[in-house]
Amino acid sequence: MSNITLNASITTLRSLAENLGNQYSIITTRINFTEGLSDILETGADDLTLADMNEASAQYLSLQTRQQLAINSLSLASMSARSILSLFY
Repeated sequence: MSNITLNASITTLRSLAENLGNQYSIITTRINFTEGLSDILETGADDLTLADMNEASAQYLSLQTRQQLAINSLSLASMSARSILSLFY
């Protein structure tokens, strides 16, 4: 093998290695971006789930409060009716 052919092969090999290094750098950057985006989306989904749970808890507490107020109102109304009836008996 001649020196010229050997030098040309080395030059070609270096060029291909440089190209491979550039492609590797691009792929690494894309992988890091994708992993970061995935983490952000997962955190957002977790926050939405937590927000939904907080809203459901607030609605449940509101329902319990309304039920308790209704029970108290019925109790007061019943007491008033008894008080009025006691006037006649």
